[in-house]
Amino acid sequence: MRKNLLSIDWDYFIPIKREWCGSYIENKRNKINMWYKRYFEAMKKGENIEKSVRAGKEIMGFWNKIKQHFIIKEKTKIYISDSHKISYYIAKDNDCDEVINFDAHSDLGYGGMKSLDFELNCANWLGKLLKNEIVKRVSIVYSPYTYENKEEFQEINHNFHVDYPDMEDFKDKMIVDYIHICRSGSWTPPWLDCRFYEFIKALNMNYKVVKCPRRRWNPEKLTLSDKIYITL
Repeated sequence: MRKNLLSIDWDYFIPIKREWCGSYIENKRNKINMWYKRYFEAMKKGENIEKSVRAGKEIMGFWNKIKQHFIIKEKTKIYISDSHKISYYIAKDNDCDEVINFDAHSDLGYGGMKSLDFELNCANWLGKLLKNEIVKRVSIVYSPYTYENKEEFQEINHNFHVDYPDMEDFKDKMIVDYIHICRSGSWTPPWLDCRFYEFIKALNMNYKVVKCPRRRWNPEKLTLSDKIYITL
């Protein structure tokens, strides 16, 4: 029996700046301190990124649109995490055949087939699912705010079954067995975490949280020593 995973990265909805789209280790420094550093650097230039970087309009009615193209049942299992690589384990442990990924990044691996020999991480989990023959097919629905394009992954696209549809291309309603929503804290600002949890709540279903600690964001209460440490 075929099973599938609908994987949604919160960065799908966030129009972040191009200069923030780097390759980062998923640690505390990159999930919180880096955002403080960006905040204070922007303030010096007269920009308040808390106000200028907000969730895009795509978040409005997103779940209603999903339900027009997919069938989410009461027994559909939902997982919440910070790291997107958790999708690898969900697909593997539950014998999924297909992954539909809504994301600002492909997560196929950056650097061609060789990147799939690296250890599992948030940048190659989808490619490794294909290479390890855990899933047979993946569909990547790119965010309107992505800086990528499918031509960057020609080698992987050639070796595996990878599609790049728009949401409207899913004509036949597919039953969703598993949903994973990840925050990707190294790529999404902490001042939008409240919107992230509102987005999850809007689905109105039970879910399981897997390693997604709350981030405290309060730049006004940082001490001078905190600011110095963060901006080093």
